[in-house]
Amino acid sequence: MDPAKTIPLEGRTDDLLRFGIHGVKSDIIEPHPLQSARRSAKQTQDEMKKKILSNTYGAVFPMKMEMDRQILSKFQRPPGAVPSSFVGLEAFTGTMEEFGFEDYLNDPRESESYRPVDMHHGMEVRLGLSKGPPCPSFM
Repeated sequence: MDPAKTIPLEGRTDDLLRFGIHGVKSDIIEPHPLQSARRSAKQTQDEMKKKILSNTYGAVFPMKMEMDRQILSKFQRPPGAVPSSFVGLEAFTGTMEEFGFEDYLNDPRESESYRPVDMHHGMEVRLGLSKGPPCPSFM
C-alpha cells in the first residue's frame, strides 16, 4: 500500500489484547452503576447546598464560593519532586474528611519503576517551549 494514500490513525492507541475493543458504550455508561448514582447524588446535594446558601446569605454568596473554588482548583505547584495536593481546595469544599478508594489503593509514586519528574522539562512543556509529556514518570 502506498504510504501517501494512507490516513494516519489518531486518537486511542489502546492495546486491544490488554484493554479489549473500544466501544461507544464505555464512553457513555460508567463501569459500575453505583458510580453514576453517587455522582448524581453529589450533584443534587451541591445544588441543594447552593439554594440554602442563596436563601440564607443572598444570591451573590454562592457565586463568590464558586469563584473561590475555581481559583483554588487552578493553584498548582511547579512540576518537581513534591506534587500538588490541593489542600486549600479540599479544606474549602470539605472533602478533607472523606476517605475514598484513592486514599488506600496503590499510589503510583511508590512504585519501583517510578522516576522523579524533571522540573525544568515540566516547566518548558507548561510554557510551550518544549513538546512531549510534562513528566515521563515511568520507565
